[in-house]
Amino acid sequence: MDKILVIDDSSVQTGFLNSILKDDYELIICHTAKEGLETAVLGGYSLILLDIVMPGMDGFAFLKELKSMELTRYIPVILLTSLSDVQYEERGLLLGAVDYVTKPFNPVIIKARVHTHIQLYHYQMHFKEQAMIDELTGVPNRRRYDHESAARWKEAVRFGLSFSVCMFDIDKFKLYNDTFGHPAGDKVISSVAQQIASCFKRSTDLFARYGGEEFVAVFLGNQADSAFEFLKSIRQSVEDLHIPHNSPVSPWVTVSIGGVTKIPQAGEKPEDYLKLADTMLYDAKRLGRNQVVWASPDGQQWRER
Repeated sequence: MDKILVIDDSSVQTGFLNSILKDDYELIICHTAKEGLETAVLGGYSLILLDIVMPGMDGFAFLKELKSMELTRYIPVILLTSLSDVQYEERGLLLGAVDYVTKPFNPVIIKARVHTHIQLYHYQMHFKEQAMIDELTGVPNRRRYDHESAARWKEAVRFGLSFSVCMFDIDKFKLYNDTFGHPAGDKVISSVAQQIASCFKRSTDLFARYGGEEFVAVFLGNQADSAFEFLKSIRQSVEDLHIPHNSPVSPWVTVSIGGVTKIPQAGEKPEDYLKLADTMLYDAKRLGRNQVVWASPDGQQWRER
């Protein structure tokens, strides 16, 4: 079920919208633009219904902020206006809104506009994502990682969120190819990718194929210890696939993982964190593979084994 974010300071109006749309969509209601912006960043919304006139940050300021952030700029916004707000409609559309609906709401019109713009949003996202998907695995490709990881970094800096980046490498993959052949190797890359991708369920998570048998992921909000535990569970889930491997590491296909969690500061670069994650991955492989090595915020190195 598609999620719609409704931002309106009137409980009467939001209640009416909820009664119209609740059978077809999941509605999340916020009564201030500031609260709505913080909620929109969490992701997963197919549409925003936005009142223009609100105390504090108004709808125009909200639109500017929304369209300035990579994580939210593509969410369609329908403006909710009263008859006296006609002069504001052009300004809202120029700022990036896709449509407007006048108050009092006509239930048939609301349903039709919402349905149309959600369908258009899905079409747009489908074609956008196709250009950034790895053909072999079906997960995001390096191009999408480069594009979106920088945006997530900016959001972490802006909201003071912890930022985790990690790199994965399939252990002794050349030996697997030499033993079982390249077609089997392609199947392993795909199977491992799908397994890891299934663990990253939040809309703010990003998992991608970095190249060859290497993968990369970024995610926001986890403390270092929970990120470390999370990646340990992912590593175990790959081993639990029980894909046979003629390897000194394990009788099964396994992965080594290196990563780091920090709260980024202005002036730092995401590339520096990626390099540190790559260093942790190198140490995980040097220390025997099939393990997670993590760099904690205080500069310590946590090892799974």
